[in-house]
Amino acid sequence: MIYPWGDSRRYHAYSSYLKSLFGTRVQKLSLHAGFTCPNRDGRIGYGGCTYCDNSAFNPSYCDPSKSIVQQLEEGMAFHRWRYRKAVSYMAYFQAYTNTYAPLEQLRELYAEALSVPDVLGLVIGTRPDCVDDALLSFLAQLAETRYVMLEYGVESCNDRTLATVNRGHDFATSVRVLEKTRQYGLPAGIHLMFGLPDETPEEWLQWADLISSLPVSAVKFHQLQIIRNTPMAELYSQEPQRFHTFGFHEYIDFIVDFLERLNPEVMVERFAGEVPPRFLQVPAWELIRNERVVQVVESRLAERDTFQGRLFSLS
Repeated sequence: MIYPWGDSRRYHAYSSYLKSLFGTRVQKLSLHAGFTCPNRDGRIGYGGCTYCDNSAFNPSYCDPSKSIVQQLEEGMAFHRWRYRKAVSYMAYFQAYTNTYAPLEQLRELYAEALSVPDVLGLVIGTRPDCVDDALLSFLAQLAETRYVMLEYGVESCNDRTLATVNRGHDFATSVRVLEKTRQYGLPAGIHLMFGLPDETPEEWLQWADLISSLPVSAVKFHQLQIIRNTPMAELYSQEPQRFHTFGFHEYIDFIVDFLERLNPEVMVERFAGEVPPRFLQVPAWELIRNERVVQVVESRLAERDTFQGRLFSLS
């Protein structure tokens, strides 16, 4: 069966979209450009998000003491060894808030990344409250000749939760920036995290309907992972009853339930976060690589004879 997104996979895979767009496998290369966040430097708060430790997910080659070019070249060497088939790349500005600087500085950093051979475009990770019209206008111009995508850390659709984890913005801010990004003709990806305190799987399933109504191009799902020496780890130690921690197979079934309700136009980039075990205070399950998670999700979709958007309704 060929599904609405044009292939036989039971979910709308972002990786398949990129391959159809460019005719080859495209690998994202993470970058650490030395940014901070407004809830870290005092503009709107201090301490950052209570669950965050960037060192837990940055590859070893990501080091702000290195130039953008050096990080990309080392990343390419690593992925050519790991995947063999990787020949084209996206420069992924990942660590912290990658639009949180004057526009001229951003222009220089983005241009440096695009100067590297085999880099096809940019994926820029940022916060919903750190994007303005001047930046979007510049990126829209850049997107006339290069691929550009913005990735917003939405994390939760619950304002109480966003306050609890020290995000420093509300969900309405995310909605506004997604609408504005669409106005400039740019694709917008979002991150959603499942497992933050005082939320439930029933609430998260409702998010599928909410996200489906917004101009979201792609989504990354992350299960909450309790990272050592973070405020979230301290909260978990004191009040573990406030958290719903998934077992692996429970999480897979939840993701399938979510996919069934998700707009089939929304591409899925990742099903779960992957953190080295040494960073974890509370491992929900043993380290399982993302490739394996994809295989299990696809098998579960087939077992249940279902697919992304099966229960989606425009109403």
